[in-house]
Amino acid sequence: MREAVASLAPDQASTPIILERPKQAEHGDFSTPVALQLAKTVKRNPRELAKSLADAIAGSASIAKLVEKPEIAGPGFINFRLKSSSRLEVIRRILAEGKSFGTAKAAHAESVQVEFVSANPTGPLHVGHGRQAALGDAIAALVESQGHKVTREFYYNDAGAQIDKLAGSVQARSRGLRPGQPGWPEEGYAGEYVEDIAREIADSSDRDAVRRHAVAYLRREQDLDLQAFGVRFDVYYLESSLYAEGKVDEAVKALVASGKTYEKDGALWLRTADYGDDKDRVVRKSDGSYTYFVPDVAYHVTKWRRGFRRVINVQGTDHHSTVTRVRAGLQALGLDIPPGWPEYVLHNLVKVVRGGAEVKISKRAGAYVTLHDLIDWVGRDAVRFFLVSRKADSEFVFDVDLARSQSDENPVYYVQYAHARVCSVFAQWGGGSTPAGVDLSPLQNPKELALTRTLADYPETVAKAARDAAPHDIAFYLRALAGEFHSYYNAERILVDDEALRTARLALCAAVRQTLANGLSLIGVSAPEKM
Repeated sequence: MREAVASLAPDQASTPIILERPKQAEHGDFSTPVALQLAKTVKRNPRELAKSLADAIAGSASIAKLVEKPEIAGPGFINFRLKSSSRLEVIRRILAEGKSFGTAKAAHAESVQVEFVSANPTGPLHVGHGRQAALGDAIAALVESQGHKVTREFYYNDAGAQIDKLAGSVQARSRGLRPGQPGWPEEGYAGEYVEDIAREIADSSDRDAVRRHAVAYLRREQDLDLQAFGVRFDVYYLESSLYAEGKVDEAVKALVASGKTYEKDGALWLRTADYGDDKDRVVRKSDGSYTYFVPDVAYHVTKWRRGFRRVINVQGTDHHSTVTRVRAGLQALGLDIPPGWPEYVLHNLVKVVRGGAEVKISKRAGAYVTLHDLIDWVGRDAVRFFLVSRKADSEFVFDVDLARSQSDENPVYYVQYAHARVCSVFAQWGGGSTPAGVDLSPLQNPKELALTRTLADYPETVAKAARDAAPHDIAFYLRALAGEFHSYYNAERILVDDEALRTARLALCAAVRQTLANGLSLIGVSAPEKM
């Protein structure tokens, strides 16, 4: 295309070439509006220019092997259709690459950190933490698949008022008090887990000892839930260490030295409005304590110093106001951070519905449904698939009954069943693996060619999902691929008598199976051979 432009309009040889996938298959496999881009500049009719470009491309022997004669559409689009022989080559590529199909080697590998879950150690993980865990782990896997080095990090908010509240609740329980009784701490934690912690404490009079034990107990419990969810972390970073190591004080002193702070009403303020905030924010309150975003700034200074040039934070939408303030603090410190650093993936609420009614209470936690509850009810695979199946910022209704059902409406069942179906076909065949040099030319019906088109989209889908930190794109893709395969399976016999056609169809099925398994692996879901 670039050579064609250079031959017809040498002055425009550097024009960006946009090549896109038409949304409707009948418009071809690729389309470019380059003639429309250039027509005014070169003073030619767009359709005439498009035809000249198309003729120049069609004259290339290497291109002629790949595509049919280019077509002119609409006001001047050039549409390309792959020849069936080149379209089918993706099957051979998938069989050759196996588990690595969809991965890439980054031209410039980055050190990337994905911080997610980061739950306060004040109770069991709730379904919102589960959504963070599913999103964060999938994002990390996607970025890794593109050749980058990823560190998964959990930030423990183990300092502050909520930890004191937890310690007070444990002390009250150890004295025999129950939530709501006289002497129960205001806004104390009411779940049964508090009583479990209290039972393990011999002497509840030492508040610091109670606090340390309660935090350790809940960190251990959260770790067990994450293990059950198949999520691991490389680094656990303690908020308390930012204070103990003087990093918060260091950050505040640097902010003052930057000239971006001022004193007012006995408090220290940062000029965050200079960096896009709606107003300036308090850094240090009149009582000498720091506001909540200050340790976040200090924490992100450590991320920058640790060499993470891409940082993705997965948090709830209640952290929306933190985004501008943290970035403002980092810019005020004079760090050479790029625009939009760190990135934020903010997820919305998860509503759990069971038997047609919303579930709000967990016996264990007292006031919310836990991640452990969901895993018990529907299994790890369903929880992980469901929680990444929508854009993070959309509200999500987790229908427990749907997640347990064996129906086409249940997306994880639908996708896993497609994989199991292929495995069943190979079990029936009993002929071993598909030969690498199989003749694919018998694959000519529309459903077969549509499947190969979707298979060819997979690497680009993965690359885009990694760039955009958007694992829902993988869930959408898997459901679409599974749908096309089920339709094909229901319409055509795979194990036909014609050996050449049978072998080619088995190769196509093997490519579908591999791609389904690869995609499911990225979002932490298994690919069962039997269901």
